[in-house]
Amino acid sequence: MKFGKSICVLNVGGTRYAFTREVIRDFPLRRVSRLHACATEKEVLELCDDYDRDRNEFFFDRHAQAFVFIMLYVRSGKLRFVPGVCELSFYTEMLYWGLESAHLDSCCQKRLDDRMSDIGLDSLSEGDIRVSADESQSPEESVPRTALTGRARWLEMMRKTFEEPNSSLAAQLLASVSVIFVIVSMIMLCASTLPDWDTAKRNTVEEHRIVEAVCIGWFTAECIVRFLVAKDKWEFLRRPLNIIDVIAITPYYVTMAMARAGMPGAGLGVAGVFLRVLRMMRVFWLMKLARHFLGLQTLGLTLRRCYREMVMLMVFVCVAMAIYSALAQLLEHGLDLGTQNHDYASIPAAAWWVIISMTTVGYGDVYPVTIGGRVLGGMCVVSGIVLLALPITFIYHSFVQCYQELKMRSARYARSLSAEMLQ
Repeated sequence: MKFGKSICVLNVGGTRYAFTREVIRDFPLRRVSRLHACATEKEVLELCDDYDRDRNEFFFDRHAQAFVFIMLYVRSGKLRFVPGVCELSFYTEMLYWGLESAHLDSCCQKRLDDRMSDIGLDSLSEGDIRVSADESQSPEESVPRTALTGRARWLEMMRKTFEEPNSSLAAQLLASVSVIFVIVSMIMLCASTLPDWDTAKRNTVEEHRIVEAVCIGWFTAECIVRFLVAKDKWEFLRRPLNIIDVIAITPYYVTMAMARAGMPGAGLGVAGVFLRVLRMMRVFWLMKLARHFLGLQTLGLTLRRCYREMVMLMVFVCVAMAIYSALAQLLEHGLDLGTQNHDYASIPAAAWWVIISMTTVGYGDVYPVTIGGRVLGGMCVVSGIVLLALPITFIYHSFVQCYQELKMRSARYARSLSAEMLQ
């Protein structure tokens, strides 16, 4: 900015905010930070509604209360809707100042998605709504804005590329490569259990080692980069998917360390068993697919939101299993009526029959032979159907809701990607 005083005043709907030029330059709101790159009053008036040169005051005819909540986001990093204000109106204010729906807290994102779905706005792109806010931006103005953010903008771009597969074309290509490595790794793991695998491995031992090393190298590099660009390192380490990544990668390096220590064989007692367990832990690589497939993401989100219903389901099953297994053991073995069924010699043994009956699996390896046991078996099956159906109804509705949320979020990313490709 080559004009005005060192103190800049933003007048938003009658509320005045004073900032220094340095603060304006690095301001998190794009529309405000772009003021610093303006060289003439004409360029300033393309970003605001009016400008007072004497007081160096910029006027914005926008919703004052909404800007208060946006300023709270600038200070605390949390963006929520204004109570009593329409979600779409506040969303329009967000777009005007350069924010997107991704900046909202998850609860408010859900409210916005529901609101847009109710009025059929999910078929429109955010770019269509943003036209009124960014119509004055020219290609020349976008260059200074990119330069202003510098390293922070590059880190954010890298974070989205690795964490959000649908955020850009580069992120989709990276996700596709990661999926290919996961598939190759799973094929190698499954093939290693075949009877003829040891013979084939001895003939092509170098090729197998190279393929395994390349896959592990890719997963390790991906995990390290994602950790380096993460905003909150501690939060990154606490995420379940990141923990699974570490669990899936670690066995390879432990195996290599044990091999260097002189314990490479599979028949070294406890060490050999430990090695085989570590190799099987590579199956956790499949969980990496949850980053790239909507169905697995929906399943994980549903389980996280419905943990109370899941606990309730387990309590129902455990209580019924305790009751029916005790009665089954008594009727089939405990009464000693000359027809003792040794498959029900104990309550834990009868519990196996109860669980496969309540879930209507019925392997047929254990079954009652007395009349009382068969009547109890019928009651067990019917009550199992009822007990399982009650909490599953809540879980089903939550699954549908989570799927719709993630589907709309994915659609927004897809529209952003389409706009990026067109540009």
